[in-house]
Amino acid sequence: MLTPHAIDCPYCGEPIEVLIDASIPRQRYIEDCQVCCRPITLDVETDVDGEPQVRASGENDA
Repeated sequence: MLTPHAIDCPYCGEPIEVLIDASIPRQRYIEDCQVCCRPITLDVETDVDGEPQVRASGENDA
């Protein structure tokens, strides 16, 4: 099941919505910003309640 999750783009700062597959406990993937089209790395961990915790980072973030 895909769950919508709001993040802020690490490049342009605009709020965007991404769809997260909460059935996968831990995942990492890249999705382009819907506003500035730059690649955002999304690190997702699903907690025991099924809620995804999302960390968005840019290509130059540590």
